[in-house]
Parts: sequence; C-alpha cells; structure tokens
Amino acid sequence: MSSTETTLETPVSTETEWSMHEITRLTGTTSRTLRHYDQIGLLEPSRIGANGYRYYDGESLLRLQRILLLRELGLGLGTIAAVLRSAQDEVAALRTHLELLHQERDRLDRQIASVRTTVIKKEGGEQIMAEEMFDGFDHTQYKEEVEQRWGREAYAKSDAWWRSLSDPEKKAFQQRQLEIAGDYARAAAEGLDPGDEQVRAISARHHAWLGDSAGAVSRGYFLGLADMYVADERFAASYGGAEGATFVRDAMRAYAQDATFSGE
Repeated sequence: MSSTETTLETPVSTETEWSMHEITRLTGTTSRTLRHYDQIGLLEPSRIGANGYRYYDGESLLRLQRILLLRELGLGLGTIAAVLRSAQDEVAALRTHLELLHQERDRLDRQIASVRTTVIKKEGGEQIMAEEMFDGFDHTQYKEEVEQRWGREAYAKSDAWWRSLSDPEKKAFQQRQLEIAGDYARAAAEGLDPGDEQVRAISARHHAWLGDSAGAVSRGYFLGLADMYVADERFAASYGGAEGATFVRDAMRAYAQDATFSGE
C-alpha cells in the first residue's frame, strides 16, 4: 500500500488533528519537507501549539494527499501550487488523480508481466517475441485515436520520432509538457483571459512543443487537439480536469486566430 493510500484508508487518529510526527510516520514525508512546504505556502499547519509543535487537521491532510499524488505524477512544486490554487472541486480533482494512478498502475502491471514472460522464456530456452518484451514500455495507448483523426502516417511518424529519442530526451520532452500545463494552470488561477498576451506566449510554446513530435502542425490539427483536450477526460486530466482543459482549449483557439501554421 502506498503512502498516499494510507492517508485515505487508515484511521490514524480519533482526534481532529494530527501532529507532524504522526504525519511523517504515516506518509514517509520528512519533517524537513513539511516545513519547506509551509515556508513556500504550499501546506501550512492548521495550528502551532504553545510548545511550537505543528498540528494538521483533516483539510490539511487532504491537501497533503493531493500534493503527494501530484509529486508522484512528476509535477514540480510551482505547478502543484498552481493546480491547488485552481477552482476545481477537490473531489473532482481527486477523481482525476485516481484515474491517472489507475493508468499508471495498468502500465506498470504490463511491464511486470512483460519482464516475467521474458524471465520464464529465457529460463525455458523458448523464443522471445519482441512484442512481449516491450509491452508497457511504449506510448501507443492513443494509437487508434491518432490514426482515426489524422491517419496512420501521422501516427507512424510521431511513433518513429518518439522511439528515436534517448531516455533523457524523452523525460525532457515530457517535462516541457508539464511546465506548459503548469503555466496554463497558473494563468487560469490568476484570472487571465485566454486571449491575454501572457497566455498567448504559453500557447506559442505549446505549438512549438507539438511541432517537435508531429512535425508540421496545421491549424486543423492544432484546433482538433484543443477540442479533444475537453472532449476526452484522459487528455483533460493532463490539464487539471474539465475546467483546466476548457481554459487550455480557449487559449489555443485565441492563439490560432492570428498565429501562422504549416501550409498557410
């Protein structure tokens, strides 16, 4: 059971507050980390006792759980702060996190099965199939959607590009997406209009990021993705759920009004 699951399922106290010691024991988070979260305004204790001890109430625990979930998904502290500042309902946000965790669990289960199959076949002297060895290690989960929307050639080109990258390059590409998503979230939390120049700058980076994998990005492709972010909850999850995805879609539409695309 993960530390984040423990905070949901284990009755940790009969009181309405938990000490920092209890929190660190339950979650594996250090007291130094909790103090740092307090210093940067990410997680403040519900109160500090006369003896200087920090105490956390139920709302604090819920916030900490969301922080830990977002950290496990690879988001930086700045991005997490922006997500937590957004107006998304907490239960809806947790459902989004839960779906992402299910997806990650499924991917890990496939990797485990893949490695187990390789071990069994190696021990038994059997022929190893490449498809079995790499199941769960690719990014083909949206293969059918991409092929249906933009054709097999578009998917094949993107897939070949992705497989040509080194592991550090793949991580850097994914980190750029997280940073873009975080900047969108911050802009929305600050109440900026999707057509604001600051938001347009984020969409321009988004446009360039898409071009790295898809090559030439047409206006139709760009706007089609914008709509898909809202229509498909799996994509919406990357932008904080339906509300965040709607802001991103509107920002992309505003940017597309006067941006230059391939073939124009």
